[in-house]
Amino acid sequence: MRLQINGESLEVPEQIRVVSDVIHHFGLESKVFIMELNHNILDKSRYFDTAVSEGDKIEIVHFVGGG
Repeated sequence: MRLQINGESLEVPEQIRVVSDVIHHFGLESKVFIMELNHNILDKSRYFDTAVSEGDKIEIVHFVGGG
């Protein structure tokens, strides 16, 4: 399946069905981030039941500490 993630068209495994699968695929479980799916910010409580489909646009913004 092809998704557009942070402006880049990426091929992801077909078994990715919901947002939490995307998070796991990219190893973001322990990161602090905000996710937007098709221009809608998702609440974390919806990650396990929000489906992703071919061509969806996902923006992932994670926070980086620094000084």
